Amino acid sequence: MKPAPFDYNKPASLSLAVSQLSETSGSGKIIAGGQSLGPMLNLRLARPNSVFDIRLLEELRGIQSDADSVSYGAAICHVDFEDGLVEDATQGMMRHVAGGIAHRAVRNRGTIGGSLAHADPAADWVNTTVALNATFTVLGATGRRTIAAPDFFLGAFTTSLNDDEVLEKITIPRLSDEAAWGYYKICRKKGEFAEAIGILVVDPIRGYARAVMGAVDAPPIVLDDLARSIAEAGTARDINLDQVVQQALPDANPISLRHHCVALQRAIQQVYPS
Repeated sequence: MKPAPFDYNKPASLSLAVSQLSETSGSGKIIAGGQSLGPMLNLRLARPNSVFDIRLLEELRGIQSDADSVSYGAAICHVDFEDGLVEDATQGMMRHVAGGIAHRAVRNRGTIGGSLAHADPAADWVNTTVALNATFTVLGATGRRTIAAPDFFLGAFTTSLNDDEVLEKITIPRLSDEAAWGYYKICRKKGEFAEAIGILVVDPIRGYARAVMGAVDAPPIVLDDLARSIAEAGTARDINLDQVVQQALPDANPISLRHHCVALQRAIQQVYPS
């Protein structure tokens, strides 16, 4: 199947892209790497009247860093993280996550911003940015605003982006040298969509601890109380993870519950092996 007809535009700047997008009254789409929107266009699951290609805009490929955080342009490709071509604020976590996204061909073109704006619940960056307490800067016709990662994702494939807004950059708080993280996902085979994702991030210097369950057909489930309890005890030995997962996913089937419990357990074990 081929896409429905649309107007292809390649704006010379982000401000021009936003201006042109706002004129479509919601019928326009932004494209960067095209690894999510491309298939949707071909299957006619998306039928925009206009498409705006922002992949090569330099202002979306830059990095800004300071002592507390690093901001990544939304058009930076997965492979740039995987190959260590950009600074990693997370003690190797982002590089590890990027290397597990789909296949190398997808990582060569797919962008972090495109993945986040697409908001697939099983996407690695969606769950990782929530676990890292990232903030997103978006630009629209009325100006810029900042959105916390947990507030950005409203549901499966649904975000708080307005029709005239473009994701500009992703700001990740730095993890200290004493921070530790665990990331585990379950897939039927390498490169396929995740059946379950478990994440634990603990940074004692910042006093930060967060656990996340992902690939749940909804926004990532944040389990801060669980993370704090594990960080304080230095183990999850006395915690009934089956019960935690059951409470978080009361309508899930037994197989799905088991997948999520195992993913969370193995992420925790990467931080606290005993």
